[in-house]
Amino acid sequence: MPGDALDNDPAELRRRIDTTRAHPARVYDVFLGGKDHYPADRAAAAAGLAANPRGYLDVRHNRDFLRRAVTELAGRDGIRQFLDIGTGLPTAENVHQIAQRINPDSRVVYVDNDPVVLAHARALLTSGPEGRTDYIDADLKNPAHILEQAARTLDFDEPVALCLVAILHFVEDEEAYGVVRGLVDALPSGSRLVLSHLTEDLNPENIRAVQRTYTERGFTFVLRTRAQVERFFTDNALDLAEPGVVPAHHWRPDRAAPVPDQPDPGYLETLDDVERVRYRDINDVTDADINVYAALGAKK
Repeated sequence: MPGDALDNDPAELRRRIDTTRAHPARVYDVFLGGKDHYPADRAAAAAGLAANPRGYLDVRHNRDFLRRAVTELAGRDGIRQFLDIGTGLPTAENVHQIAQRINPDSRVVYVDNDPVVLAHARALLTSGPEGRTDYIDADLKNPAHILEQAARTLDFDEPVALCLVAILHFVEDEEAYGVVRGLVDALPSGSRLVLSHLTEDLNPENIRAVQRTYTERGFTFVLRTRAQVERFFTDNALDLAEPGVVPAHHWRPDRAAPVPDQPDPGYLETLDDVERVRYRDINDVTDADINVYAALGAKK
């Protein structure tokens, strides 16, 4: 059952799109090699890349953490319901594609509030015949609305994997903890929290430079310590799975990060730094490259 937001008038969606200001979901799309962004988003990505030339590894390894976590939850733990908030623009291997490949009857609800994401949501809603996939146009800061809408697709009497991947650093201070509490409280025993978050613990000079470029463009950009990230689990009595809160590339690595097809070297030379990012192999990552913590926890 598609979310009611999908029935919005296309003209209304266009009215909501502000192409003059960068949006986190669209900047993320730039680093993932997508095409659904605007010059302001590209400029923000270029500024971030200038501040930290290997910063694309944070984005790509964050995405690869999500791949590994969903694969484990669907395969090893048998989780068949996923609530992915702040999903961003459709890209290769979305949550429903991973989960339904393992368990075809999996149900997945995506949540975002960017009208560009909404305009492309139909690309996400290609569930297999046995499963269901839905999209909700909603704000993370309104968990009650998210839960109400998600209940049309998800059964909250059965375990749900709540995915908050690279989204909470866009929520200020204590508000973020209240939002997570409101969501986790509604989940039944056996549910999971999949979470990643930017930090200045690991390579502070690089990430602070990126933070400056984005806050200058009006983004909320909160860098949290390991202890502050752990609070999202401990405050909600969640059992942290091994290896705990760790840099994203150290969370149960499987050395299976997709390697992009390589273009002709002559063509590659014609591209600027931002355009080349989509062809980078992220398997050459070092600890000096990553500024993202990743973790998974279970509700008792």
